[in-house]
Amino acid sequence: KLCGYLNKLGIKGPIKTWKSRWFFYDENKCHLLYYRTAQDINPLGSIELSSASFDCRMENGEGIFEIRTPSRVFTLKAISKQAMMYWLQQLQMRRWEFCNTKSRFPVGSSQLVNERLAGRTSRCCICQLFYVVDNEDFLPLVKTPTEAVGLKAASLPAPQTSTALPNISLKHPWTEIQNTVYNICGSKQLWGNNENVFSFDEFQEHPPNLDEEQEAEVEAGCAVKEGTLEDGRMEPRLNWIRKARWRNSGFPGSHEELSRERNPMDKVSVLQQQILTLTEEVKSQKELVKLLHKALEAAQQEKRVSSMYLAAAEDKDRLELVRHKVRQITDLTSRLEALEQEKKELEQILTLRDSHIQELKEHVQLLMEKNHAKQEVIMALTEQMARELSDPLQEDNTVTAETLYKQQEEIEHLKDDIDAYKTQNQFLNSEIHQVTRLWTSVAENEKALLMKCACLQARNCQMESKYLTVLRKLQEAVPGLPSSHAELVKNLIQESLQWDVKEEAEEGFNLNPVSEYDEYGFMTVPDYEIEDWKLLAKIQALEIKSNKLRSQEIVEKPLRDRWNSIGELNPSAELKSLIRSGIPVEHRQRVWRWIVSRHCSRLPDHYERLLQQSRSTEHPACRQIELDLPRTLTNNKHFSSPTSQLIPKLRRVLLAFSWHNPAIGYCQGLNRLAAVALLVLEDEESAFWCLVHIVENLMPADYYSDTLITSQVDQRVFKDFLSEKLPRLMAHFEQYQIDVSLITFNWFLVAFVDSLVSDILLRVWDAFLYEGTKVIFRYALAIFKYNEEEILRIHDSVEIYQYLRFFTRMIMDGRKLMNIAFNDLNPFPMKLLRNRRSMHREELEAELCELEQIKAAYVKERAEQGP
Repeated sequence: KLCGYLNKLGIKGPIKTWKSRWFFYDENKCHLLYYRTAQDINPLGSIELSSASFDCRMENGEGIFEIRTPSRVFTLKAISKQAMMYWLQQLQMRRWEFCNTKSRFPVGSSQLVNERLAGRTSRCCICQLFYVVDNEDFLPLVKTPTEAVGLKAASLPAPQTSTALPNISLKHPWTEIQNTVYNICGSKQLWGNNENVFSFDEFQEHPPNLDEEQEAEVEAGCAVKEGTLEDGRMEPRLNWIRKARWRNSGFPGSHEELSRERNPMDKVSVLQQQILTLTEEVKSQKELVKLLHKALEAAQQEKRVSSMYLAAAEDKDRLELVRHKVRQITDLTSRLEALEQEKKELEQILTLRDSHIQELKEHVQLLMEKNHAKQEVIMALTEQMARELSDPLQEDNTVTAETLYKQQEEIEHLKDDIDAYKTQNQFLNSEIHQVTRLWTSVAENEKALLMKCACLQARNCQMESKYLTVLRKLQEAVPGLPSSHAELVKNLIQESLQWDVKEEAEEGFNLNPVSEYDEYGFMTVPDYEIEDWKLLAKIQALEIKSNKLRSQEIVEKPLRDRWNSIGELNPSAELKSLIRSGIPVEHRQRVWRWIVSRHCSRLPDHYERLLQQSRSTEHPACRQIELDLPRTLTNNKHFSSPTSQLIPKLRRVLLAFSWHNPAIGYCQGLNRLAAVALLVLEDEESAFWCLVHIVENLMPADYYSDTLITSQVDQRVFKDFLSEKLPRLMAHFEQYQIDVSLITFNWFLVAFVDSLVSDILLRVWDAFLYEGTKVIFRYALAIFKYNEEEILRIHDSVEIYQYLRFFTRMIMDGRKLMNIAFNDLNPFPMKLLRNRRSMHREELEAELCELEQIKAAYVKERAEQGP
């Protein structure tokens, strides 16, 4: 009989991996049946060999070969090359025998058959030609590998695959259950009167909607069952298979064999071992059934929801589904609240444990001090006794026998006390150890709860974001809805925008993970007048919070650990990479101060002298500064009110800079740069030097002059880079006559302030302060790259301009934007940027000179013409 273990590569199903299968050749149908183990009765599937071809390629690996049928390719793996060649040769021979028997090919004819066989020493397939002649072998016979093929292999354990998953078939759960029940009941049948304990007929029904492969496998499984007689007994062939499998599995066939081969003690131990084996098998099959039930429930739930949504004919039904999603959000919120309550209880328990540990430590310290005092008394008495014993004459004269006895008795008592204290000390040490283990366990549980809480918060943010996105889509469709539905959509949008953390904070638990303000006082959801913009801002805030929660353990925590390990700051490639990834809040102030101090040498009392000068003499720019102060960072609580504490500091910084750099004085936009520096550095003198560093070191000359000539040059350079890096997008802009400088000019002038959300803005500033204006070009290109596909789908110039007004609010993932800026846009050499600036500056200056000449000629012409 041709049978044995082979590894089969799974092609369908949730897992693609090698799984060990028992293969058996059915010579009646020319099928190769495969089972999970040699003891199974129902096959997992079959391979039809009559119209199949065989192939083995060197690049697939040693022992791997393929059986190609018209409907599918089966990839199998033998334990060695010899075993592979044996299987291929035997399958060829058995197939030819079957074909000749069925008279598919005339016996003795010169029919030519090509079988593709590839050797390990060849890189291409070698076609072997074999003529069918009576009594002629196909190939020299390969020696049978008894360790892998034949009935002896059934008694050996199934080869273990490298995967950690159980060697079960997830595509054939019903067959797995049948085989398991058969293995359990079959053992009882062989030990008893060979009567059926469980009927397998009730398991033969299969789901009606199987795919073709599963139907073929079910038919192959049922083909084995066709030989079942009415009285429950199998045909002689199946009885032989069952008997061989049970004998080879190491299970005794009857009580007579047990009594004949072993004594009673051995028989009991064997039976106990069999019970344990079967118990483990039942346990694993129960776990499989549970897993399949869970998968089935999840699939049915998904199918029901999808069917409901697709079957909804009216918007009212879809709104009901939206309400259902809201109820799911409420359910997740309640679960989150329960976890938070559990966390608080664990914290209380931990506090009690800590206090108990402290009491035990104090008690141990007291006992140690007492023990030390007693040891000192013992040492003193011992020394005294040694002195007295050293002088026998003095001892006879001064110490009586009774005194010596009392001293010895006291020493014995002290020794007993020492032993007792040692025992007590050991007990207390064990108690401390146990309490420490409890504390560690509680701390680990708290950490796990915190991680679980973060995951739930992230899911809550995602659900709320999706809910708001659905509302926004419904808002766009409001003109086509009935008035009642439109009013309902409007009410839902207003309710979603009025969700406030203050109401939930009063209840003692923050159900909304998005706070009103971030660490630097920026509003997470700015109060826009346009409702659609406010809805987009809230969606963006929820998505950013969700991304931050999900990446907290994977990205943020390792990054924070690397920053914590850095002591003194020194320029390096590692520091540059860390700064590009974003500086944590607790380290940002220190790093910014270090960057500014590297490029600006502070003059002693220079800032104070500038303030004194501004108080004694009014600067011409003072009026413009006062006008710009109320318009600075209106979405930040530290600048939103005229009475805010940072408003006077910002005024002093701007006045001091106007006296420090008379050539520029003050330019609109400097107020926003100084405000961001004040928020991070807090100290107004440090913010002043940061502003000096930006204007005089990072930005080119004349960037903030009256003509803003360098700012205009940068816009032309940016358009060149946009044409090179994003040619499709630039062609789209040119087709609809879109001037991107109307959008990007302010980005470059104030380094994205008021254009990006604070979380992304401060990461841009981290790299900008360290590397210079090249970072602004990188991020400006990255923003267009991030939204490129959305822009290309708009084919109207007015709609493109409207989208560009708020498309920075569509950026949800700061990490993705950073990867685009610093990885996808490479190379980005600074030398090229300087050359482009120089070229465009010359062109712009020539154009301005020509305009001045035209203007002068026009004025002269008007003067000559007279009034």
